[in-house]
Amino acid sequence: MIRLISIATAYRAGTLPCMQFQQLQYFVAVAETRHFTRAADALHVAQPSLSQQIKALERELGAELFSRARGNIALTDAGEALLPLARRILADADTARLEVQELAQLRRGRVRLGATPSLCTGLLPDILRTFHDAYPGVRLMVEEGGSHDLVRHLARGALDLALVVLPLPSPSPALTTVELLREDLVVVSSPASPAPGRAGRSVRIADLQDEPLVMFRHGYDLRELTVAACRAAGFEPDFAVEGGEMDAVLGFVRAGLGVAVVPRMVATRAGLGLRVTPLTRPGLHRTIALAHRSDVAPPRAARELQRMLTGHLS
Repeated sequence: MIRLISIATAYRAGTLPCMQFQQLQYFVAVAETRHFTRAADALHVAQPSLSQQIKALERELGAELFSRARGNIALTDAGEALLPLARRILADADTARLEVQELAQLRRGRVRLGATPSLCTGLLPDILRTFHDAYPGVRLMVEEGGSHDLVRHLARGALDLALVVLPLPSPSPALTTVELLREDLVVVSSPASPAPGRAGRSVRIADLQDEPLVMFRHGYDLRELTVAACRAAGFEPDFAVEGGEMDAVLGFVRAGLGVAVVPRMVATRAGLGLRVTPLTRPGLHRTIALAHRSDVAPPRAARELQRMLTGHLS
């Protein structure tokens, strides 16, 4: 473990030899594939060369990183300890490389943006179109996921920015979040079905006790928020269908399988085939924030997208 601490210290001090990055790259590839040959194929190197570099890294650290018993490749305790650090070092090196390669006019580059599925459906299309028109050479990579997963991907350097729902399930001091907007949630239903609620003009959370719900999969922020609101109103929600993504949930509602609680902007963008009923005050809301790592500045292209998102939504 002392050697692992020394490699982290050398990395922060900027004295880590260049060869170490290659060794760490090989180590991460084997750790993720659990196979030396597949890792070598993925990296386009000879398998003996990869094995030699792994052994050299183990000698440097003074500990075996993999258990190779009976052909099964598994991480040792030392390997488990090194893996998150190695991923972070490689991600930081990749960020630095991209920063240097980007031209002054942002004619090329890459932005890795994470967002919850509902934001991908209702918020991002117009903003990303504007960004793409301004910087057509910048490659946009969008990853959908729940806020919990996006925070983990940010922390290990797999994303530059993420649009998340506050409060975060596991807030991290290594992340910076900036609140962008507070959005109303509404109830959507099929026009062919009776309107939810008593008057049809608005619906209380308590009224959903009598409605079958079309529910998102586990890990969806909207699922957790809706279930928590129902329980606060004194009942367990009745799921007609569960496990869908946003488009599937809206399709099931259109088909008359039940009602769903969704963001207003998603309901508005979804268009025909849905009845939109507001929730009675105080209603339900969610707060959208833009998150990035506190210890590493996002690449230039990501900073430009950050500026555009903040200006459009704040």
